[in-house]
Amino acid sequence: MKVVAFERSLQGTGASRRLRNTGKTPGIVYGANADPKLIELDHNALYHALRKEAFHSSILDLEVGGTTEQVLLRDVQYHPFKQLVLHVDFLRVDPNHKIHMKIPLHFINADVSPAVKLGGGIVSHVMNEIEISCLPGKLPEFLEVDLSKLELGQSLHAKDVPLPQGVDLVQHVEQENPVIATVSVPAGAVSEEAAAAPAAGETPAAS
Repeated sequence: MKVVAFERSLQGTGASRRLRNTGKTPGIVYGANADPKLIELDHNALYHALRKEAFHSSILDLEVGGTTEQVLLRDVQYHPFKQLVLHVDFLRVDPNHKIHMKIPLHFINADVSPAVKLGGGIVSHVMNEIEISCLPGKLPEFLEVDLSKLELGQSLHAKDVPLPQGVDLVQHVEQENPVIATVSVPAGAVSEEAAAAPAAGETPAAS
């Protein structure tokens, strides 16, 4: 995905405000043992790009002054209540060094799982992204989570997600293998089952 930006020389609150008034968004690109570079981008183009999932989890081709370098989106600052991007940060990518990224999870086939199709269960997505480590060239845009075999009462964990070759799950001490999805019986269904069951010691009426 390509991003076009322009170098800027002025910085500071006043300069950034004037820049935004002209429909531009200030930004910076840094990393890869090179000097940070102040940039500006067309606000509307950037705003629409930020609405795309891939923009947040893909290697981007950033063109500045006719030179293109590969970067990752690292931070975005939004206005508290206006539809306005205040600032954006990009990190240069070294193709020979691994990166850590949070990748979106795409859940599929929940409707054909035994939990939903036969048990009437409800699937809850506890997490919508997980953190992975890989070389930039191996970075997946998203990871697919197949729920077709999910049973009632089951949970799926991060380690259950199949990873492409060269991609590793980043594990944290406080949450080594977090739950990413669960399935439960609707509360109404549980109540109906309880009402239909005979009380303890009660003999079902003969027909």
